[in-house]
Amino acid sequence: MKFFIALLVMGILTQNFTLAKFLGICPFLGVSKKLNTAVGMSAAVIFVMLIATAVTYPLNILLENNGLAYLQTIVFILVIAALVQMVEIVLKKYVKSLYKALGIYLPLITTNCAVLGVVILNIDYIGDYAAFGFGFGHAMMNAFAAGAGFMLAMVLFAGVRSRLEGADVPKFLEGLPITLIAAAIVSMSFLGFSGLVEGLGLLG
Repeated sequence: MKFFIALLVMGILTQNFTLAKFLGICPFLGVSKKLNTAVGMSAAVIFVMLIATAVTYPLNILLENNGLAYLQTIVFILVIAALVQMVEIVLKKYVKSLYKALGIYLPLITTNCAVLGVVILNIDYIGDYAAFGFGFGHAMMNAFAAGAGFMLAMVLFAGVRSRLEGADVPKFLEGLPITLIAAAIVSMSFLGFSGLVEGLGLLG
């Protein structure tokens, strides 16, 4: 149970994919202007992360057993691309408003490094946390935590950007420059969580 909590804390806070590992920056900057689109994108990413993990975890075992581990990244990308297409079709048919709001950033989940990072990190964790019996359940928890961390980053930054709209920003910093500065400050705030897992003795 303690290890599950550790994975949750790591994914959301100490090893946040967006604010600590700087993965998934494209949708983070592009879809965080409004809270509803930020939450919608995050929900889609969490869904893709969970399903991708559920598919790639046993698929990786199959690849390794047949000496095809070198195809891991290519196969994972193909799986993620197929899942994103499925999400896009569902949203287009049943949630048209969100589909239009997400626009080009929805298919970009395919190239979202955070999604690929999660499935690859799960494979690495098999060796890193062998002593804790890292298995399928842990991989799913890690995927959920990573997705929840992505949502936290998106929601926080959506709030920051809404404040920026009414702020008196110098002309030379308007637009992307002040957005990047704000993103850097939000990322720095997450450094305060560094060492939290070890400090709480969750992996001890």
